[in-house]
Amino acid sequence: MGLFTTKSIADLQREAAGDSEGHTLKRTLGALNLTTLGIGAIIGAGIFVLTGTAAANYAGPGIVWSFVFAAAGCLFAGLCYAEFSSMIPVAGSAYTYGYATLGEFIAWIIGWDLILEYLFGAATVAVGWSGYFTAFMRELGLNIPTALSSAPLKFTEGHGFINGFSTTGAVINIPAMVLVGLMTTLLVIGIKESAGFNNLIVIVKLAIVLLVIGFGFQYVNQANWHPFIPANTGEFGHFGWSGIVRGAGVVFFAYIGFDAVSTAAQEAKNPQRDMPIGMLGSLAICTVLYILMALVMTGLAHYTELNVPHPVFVAIEKAGPALAWLRPLINIGAIAGLASVVLVMLMGQPRVFYSMSRDGLLPPAFGKIHPKFQTPYVTTIMTGIVAGIIAGLFPIDLLGEMVSIGTLLAFVIVCAGVIALRYTNPGIARPFRTPFVPLVPALGILVCGYMMYGLPGATWERLVVWMIIGFVIYFAYGKSHSKLARAQSNGG
Repeated sequence: MGLFTTKSIADLQREAAGDSEGHTLKRTLGALNLTTLGIGAIIGAGIFVLTGTAAANYAGPGIVWSFVFAAAGCLFAGLCYAEFSSMIPVAGSAYTYGYATLGEFIAWIIGWDLILEYLFGAATVAVGWSGYFTAFMRELGLNIPTALSSAPLKFTEGHGFINGFSTTGAVINIPAMVLVGLMTTLLVIGIKESAGFNNLIVIVKLAIVLLVIGFGFQYVNQANWHPFIPANTGEFGHFGWSGIVRGAGVVFFAYIGFDAVSTAAQEAKNPQRDMPIGMLGSLAICTVLYILMALVMTGLAHYTELNVPHPVFVAIEKAGPALAWLRPLINIGAIAGLASVVLVMLMGQPRVFYSMSRDGLLPPAFGKIHPKFQTPYVTTIMTGIVAGIIAGLFPIDLLGEMVSIGTLLAFVIVCAGVIALRYTNPGIARPFRTPFVPLVPALGILVCGYMMYGLPGATWERLVVWMIIGFVIYFAYGKSHSKLARAQSNGG
């Protein structure tokens, strides 16, 4: 079998319906659940953590334009995702779409890439959650030692892939690891219970975000917005318009929630209607909130002061006693909000494993469904363990950039897949059609590709190393165990 042989759309649709013994995921999610899952993943690290980091290091107040640029790339990619998820309502997200359009090897690349996205995504947000949790405990008079609540490793750009790492003196980030453990347990119990928990948290954090925006605007110091786009330091990506591009690549992490929604397609009640609503609806709501929040944060505090794990808290402190009442609410909102992001990230990863295992590209254990809970429990537990270890050891800036480049690559391939399928199978039923093909997917490829270009060189090096590991696994195991390859070699 060639590396680029595709999987039949009809086979994928039969897979979505389950086999004769009912071995499939449980369809329990409606449009509202899917939209709140998207908001649950999107409203979190982007607002509560990465906005401050990207503003301080790359874009200044111009981080607002970074969010606009990132949202444009997401919109183009989101329209492509909506077409695929309504047409192929199967767990696996971009991996499955790639298998149907661009072939098995490209599908493997996306699947391996999505592991990077969700595994490191959950760890990134857990580290941010730890920062807010320790600040909240401090407000209550309970001091968690820094040695037990921060990363023991840090990475310095420009020193090479290995030499860039150094120790911080901390031992391990225990709060981050505990959160991952709790969310993993909830996901093993069931998707419906997890979605219900997420819905409650989304209501809480949206209310707090709106309070911060509404009251924060009253105390903005407009001098903090000048210059709105700080002058470039002479190095690409450090302020100026190149900084806005790099900032867009970093905060792009904040938008991956709608991608996580697509991994739940096989658990949607009416995926043809509800998947586009869930993905595009959550993207639209969150983009507006991100822009407003970025304006408030950079208006309350000078952007140079926001390079901390809890920048919203720092920004509100700058307003003085007038907004002191908001401080505990912000920490509560961040603690609850970031927990729901970790939940959705940890939900996405096992479902990618599940799809890859069903295709034979990973061992059968990766596709096991719990007999009672009907969840992919083996990979959920495994994902939780690995994400917990990563969250306990690494800093948030390193993890966030890894997730961004992985997500952007997946989006580029999905956009290419829409163009490919329009030419190879134009007559297939498409409940949702991406408009203006090939213009929209081509713009998605260009915008996402440009944001990838803007990310630091060390991030590209780590992506290459990750991909080489993936290629070794594919050629050592996946290619020879592929069910599609076996069926074709047997004349099926």
